[in-house]
Order: sequence, then C-alpha cells, then structure tokens
Amino acid sequence: MKKLFARLSAALSSSVLLALAGCAATDQVAAPSLPPPGAGWVALIDGTNLNAFEPIGNANIRLENGVAKAELGNGYLLTKKSYQNFELSADLYVDDIANSGIMIRCTDPKKVGAEFCYEMNVWDVRPDPTYGTGAIVNVSKVGPLPKTTNKWNSLNIVANGSHLVFSVNGIKTADVQDSKLLAAGQIALQFGGLVKFKNVWIRPIN
Repeated sequence: MKKLFARLSAALSSSVLLALAGCAATDQVAAPSLPPPGAGWVALIDGTNLNAFEPIGNANIRLENGVAKAELGNGYLLTKKSYQNFELSADLYVDDIANSGIMIRCTDPKKVGAEFCYEMNVWDVRPDPTYGTGAIVNVSKVGPLPKTTNKWNSLNIVANGSHLVFSVNGIKTADVQDSKLLAAGQIALQFGGLVKFKNVWIRPIN
C-alpha cells in the first residue's frame, strides 16, 4: 500500500509540475521579433515593451505575449516621437467588427483622427466602403476592398514628402501625392474592437 501511495504521489507531483510549466509557457512574453529586410529599422513594438508610445482613449491596451492588444473601448497608442519621412511595417489582427488602422503625421496629440492626421484605414465593415480598408481616409479611395478580419495582416506605409503609399498584405492599395501635405507628426495605432499589433518597425527616408 505504501509503495502504491508513493507511486500515486509521484505521478500527481509530475502532473502538477507539467501543468505549472504549461501555464508559465503560456504567460511567457514572446522573444523579440526581427526587423524586416534591409538596414535602418528601429522597433516600435518588438514584443518586449510599449515604451515608444503613450496610450490615449479608453481602450484596455496592454502587452500580452509580446502583442499589443485591446478588445474593449476605443483608443490609440501614440508615439512619443514625431516622424517626417519614413517607411513603417506592422502586423495587425482584427476581428470582424474592428475599426483600426494607423494614423501618421498627427500634429496635435489631443486631436487624433482623419481630420488631423493621415489615416491608413483598416475597417472592413465601414458604412461607406469608399474609404474602408486600404484607403487613406479623405485622401485616396480604395477598390476592391481588401479582407482583413480574423487573421494576421501585414501593413506597409511609405511617407516621403507629399508621396504616400499604403500596402495591405503585399498589395498596394493607395499611392498618392497629397496637396495638403501634413509634413511631420506622431504615429497612432488605432484600437476599436478586438485589435492586436505586433512587429511594428520604422526606418527613416532621407
């Protein structure tokens, strides 16, 4: 009986240890991500922290397993620095009702939106799809509308003077010269619905 009890205790202890190890692996922060090909990239989100940003709004944004995530409220991660001419690369996950995207050259941190920034939109169910996913709102229309919901998507933005280019999953959706020319400003990652960002990198264009 004592031997049987000892074997059962050992098996139970092993099961508990394995369960704890599984929990630890689940909660572990992801390893830092690698930059895209080419030189000059600087991490905005590489899986280790959100130090490049200030949160604004009421979205419950946090870093979870190396991913910036929110599913409640509406808000932004706004860069602490201002950027002028650059290329930006990001991975984005959205659910089927999410309103997200990336705002660039925001000139006033208290006024973040298409009226005060360039809004590279990711919103598949926008009531007016003219400026839905893949568009630069009020600047460059999109058609056909890319589909981005319930999967990871790669976004790429090039802002070089008045020349703005936006690509979704390797497909160029906007390529425009804009006359209003917001020359420089902060970058804002938008959270509305279930939204996740990872692998966010930027490099200057000289």
